[in-house]
Amino acid sequence: MTVTKRAADGADRLVNAEGALAMTEQEPPRGMSPFESLFLAEYGRVVGIAGRVLADRHEAEDVAQEVFLDFHRKHPPEAPYAAPWLHAAAAHRALNRIRSRKRRESREVRHVTDATNQVESPDPERVLESQETRRQVREALARLPRKPAAVLTLRYSGLSYAEVADALGVGVGQVGTLLRRAEAALRKEVIRGSSV
Repeated sequence: MTVTKRAADGADRLVNAEGALAMTEQEPPRGMSPFESLFLAEYGRVVGIAGRVLADRHEAEDVAQEVFLDFHRKHPPEAPYAAPWLHAAAAHRALNRIRSRKRRESREVRHVTDATNQVESPDPERVLESQETRRQVREALARLPRKPAAVLTLRYSGLSYAEVADALGVGVGQVGTLLRRAEAALRKEVIRGSSV
């Protein structure tokens, strides 16, 4: 839900329920740099893509910050590829976080000798099953090659086929095929991971 709020400069701004500026097609306010305009236009989507992969809003915001800083250091904000680059980078960086988290957890488990440190959840069995399924899917996603993992992440983060194609540098007609193949590969990885 978006509402209009009057800013200190007297201009009306559309904000979402969380108080962040809503993405609009309006001209940026005067005095705003091109990078600030890009940031305001794409931040929500970049956080959304990372959040879809990580399932942690704070970690997704960290990823978004890293992605924007990286883009700012290496590219001009007016570049026509800015939005696709940011979307793809968010997906890749979030997937890398999952991969590094998995490696870290694996190392920690090897070094833990006290089994009483495990936290028991008071949640009902269905909630636990749902969490386990999500964990399995994230782990399977982390095992996929970059391109299939990215196409799944971008598409299921709400990007259109055209936006996914721009982010991955492929034709729009290829996205459907890439998506179907990536979904099949993900299913195989989930099954393989649950049978280990």
